[in-house]
Amino acid sequence: MKKRKGAGGESPPPAASGFQGDLFGTLAPVEPTVAGVPKVVALPRKAPPPPPPVDADGTGLLGPLEGAPSAPPKPERSVLSVGELTRQLKQTIESRFARVIVRGEVTGFRGANARGHWYFSLKDTVASIDAKVWASMAGRMRFALRDGMEVLAEGSVDLYEPQGRYSLIVTRLEPVGEGALALAFEQLKARLAAEGLIGDRRVRAPRPLPFLPRRIGVVTSRTGAALQDFLRVLHSRNPRLSVLLADARVQGEGSAPEVARAIARLGRSDVDVIVVTRGGGSVEDLWTFNEEEVARAIFASPVPVVSAIGHEIDFTISDFVADWRAATPSAAAERLAPVLADLELSLATQAGRLRRATERRVLELRERQGQLASRLEDPRRALNHQRLHLSEQVEAMMRVLRPAVRERRESLRALTERLQRARPQARLGEQRAHLLKLAMRLAEAARAGVATRQTSLASARLGLERASPVALVAKERARLAAHQARLRALQQGTLADAQRRFQRLEGRLDAMSPLKVMSRGYSVVFRQRDGGVVRSAADVEVGERLGIKLAANGARTLGGCEEVEATVTSVKGPVDC
Repeated sequence: MKKRKGAGGESPPPAASGFQGDLFGTLAPVEPTVAGVPKVVALPRKAPPPPPPVDADGTGLLGPLEGAPSAPPKPERSVLSVGELTRQLKQTIESRFARVIVRGEVTGFRGANARGHWYFSLKDTVASIDAKVWASMAGRMRFALRDGMEVLAEGSVDLYEPQGRYSLIVTRLEPVGEGALALAFEQLKARLAAEGLIGDRRVRAPRPLPFLPRRIGVVTSRTGAALQDFLRVLHSRNPRLSVLLADARVQGEGSAPEVARAIARLGRSDVDVIVVTRGGGSVEDLWTFNEEEVARAIFASPVPVVSAIGHEIDFTISDFVADWRAATPSAAAERLAPVLADLELSLATQAGRLRRATERRVLELRERQGQLASRLEDPRRALNHQRLHLSEQVEAMMRVLRPAVRERRESLRALTERLQRARPQARLGEQRAHLLKLAMRLAEAARAGVATRQTSLASARLGLERASPVALVAKERARLAAHQARLRALQQGTLADAQRRFQRLEGRLDAMSPLKVMSRGYSVVFRQRDGGVVRSAADVEVGERLGIKLAANGARTLGGCEEVEATVTSVKGPVDC
């Protein structure tokens, strides 16, 4: 920093308090220096008193005053360049606000730029501040930032010297009012559902799991208890199943890329199904399987994927994307490993059936082969005959084609010579001129024909208007309406007569119905052993069970009648009823 000498000699360097006073004092106009760099001159708050007038030789007009004190020295003026001033402000602000937590509303966010950085502003009702999130930090964000979201931003204040602007360098973001993990979970779930990876509108239906996989791929930590539980249940049910383990960390920073790479590696191997598993834990422990990278790796797997994460109450994004969800690692092993003893018993039964069916089929085919062999002729004789016939046909065809080809070739040569002599360019010009004349004649004839047709059309329209059928049509419509009314009345009368006749027949039929008679107190008695109707006392025996049907409550059919069961205790002879 440059310093100027005053009347009192070289001034001491300014202190912090003096710096603040000079900084906010009255600023003099900016004057360019020799080097072209502008400088700001800080002036004192109060102007010094004007000096006394002097004469030509430097002596005061009033003369020297004896005993008067000497003039005080002029105050020091501190001159700062723009860069120096900005640098001091940067040091002061960044040291004072090395770590701050700011609450505000996100505005002006347009997503990541080409380098992956985030630029936006935080505002409240009073002010706003620019905020920056570098790509290394933005890649670790678990939720999607959007305009209008209220967040807590932790970071430091930075001042950019070339522009003299300060901003907040964010190292941590957290939404206000809801947890970052819950918000990230719902945002990722909604985004994957919109893309068709999960939900009812998923672009690919869940794939069926193999009944008996030859090799099972497992993605988990080789030191975890989940792998031991899975292998114990799997080999207790079927010890012959092969397992290919892809070791990966299942929690902590950087575990999601390892799980995604493990799924991709198993997808390129010869496994029939992949099991992604780990034991239970908190939401933070299971968060690896809520990462978008793991979900997309599961969806891109060429073989079915089983998700066995945590306990039965734990749900992750991987559970929704996978083809089948198991409540626990043991449940996944039970689903993929049928009991070996049951398989061997079923296989032995099917093998016996297949052997007997094969033996029967072989005997049938052998018998059929013998029958066909006795009827089969030697094909070589027929082949030689067809070959000889084909050779004769080829010779005959060549004898016919050679003269025809020769004749066509001579004709083509003669036509070529005639075409060369005729010079088609001249004839084409004559034909074009003739065509133009014909076109002009055709246009004139068309115009004359159109005029004639228009005249004829006008005459025909005039005659049509004179013989308009509108009145005749109205008369015929009135006559048709009268006929329709008569026909409608006739139909109604016929329908009323038919209904009255039907009611009379219905009354007569109802009077002759046996159910009508039964409704007046009569009944029908039948034997329960054979369903026969009892018409006399000779039709029953003592101790026999009878059924008595009563037509009560207006029964319409015999099945709707009430029935009373009775037992014959005695049979009496004929009496006077």
